[in-house]
Amino acid sequence: MAAFSSSSSAPMLIRSVLFVSLLSAAFVFDSGEAGAAHRVVDPEWHPATATWYGSADGDGSDGGACGYGTLVDVVPMKTRVGAVSPVLFKGGEGCGACYKVRCLDASICSRRAVTVIVTDECPGGVCAFGRTHFDLSGAAFARLAVAGHGGQLQNRGEISVVYRRTACKYGGKNIAFHVNEGSTTFWLSLLVEFEDGDGDIGSMQLKQANSAQWQDMKHIWGATWSLTPGPLVGPFSVRLTTLTTRQTLSAQDVIPKNWTPKATYTSRLNFA
Repeated sequence: MAAFSSSSSAPMLIRSVLFVSLLSAAFVFDSGEAGAAHRVVDPEWHPATATWYGSADGDGSDGGACGYGTLVDVVPMKTRVGAVSPVLFKGGEGCGACYKVRCLDASICSRRAVTVIVTDECPGGVCAFGRTHFDLSGAAFARLAVAGHGGQLQNRGEISVVYRRTACKYGGKNIAFHVNEGSTTFWLSLLVEFEDGDGDIGSMQLKQANSAQWQDMKHIWGATWSLTPGPLVGPFSVRLTTLTTRQTLSAQDVIPKNWTPKATYTSRLNFA
């Protein structure tokens, strides 16, 4: 009671407590809204259409518009790759994103969904005019059907599906940076591989040796980013920010001083 013995100090204390409480409440509100607006996992299913390409049991694209090259032919991407319409490709910024896709005809479709990684774009035909479309590998498309009916489903050609965004999971792999062919000390081009979580990239920055400055890299095409001012001096640290949830990760000195074009350098990090 002694703390409130002064009539002038009590209102001041009460106002201070109210101010702190309101400030805390505002902080929690902002944090909650941000979290709700930027979730990579979408609980809602959305309508789309799907086709398949390549051989009936094949892996799909050989390389593709995202620039992953031969990665699409091996695990963990193997058979899970897919081309998407421009609505999902997003000029290449949608590269690496993962989706669950499920078909709807109960007479032939499995109730399970297949997970698809965006590695390519289908710009025309059924993918044009603002449509949401998945052009899947033959193997992925067949897995939409109940066991033993994959061929029958493939014979239908284009089918109706539902899809939703999901987190990418690469089974214990860490994020890697592939130095693209043609890179020099005056033009460095990087491709990001095996990004868990969002899978996509909103921005990339690079820090040179003995420097505290992060330099913005430019999105060129697909999943490829570059930096042109030179000469560039390694080792290089790379900081990337995801497109969907704006998470940031920094890989310190991940690309060594004696880097070479066409080499891949693996970090010790990944998104949870």
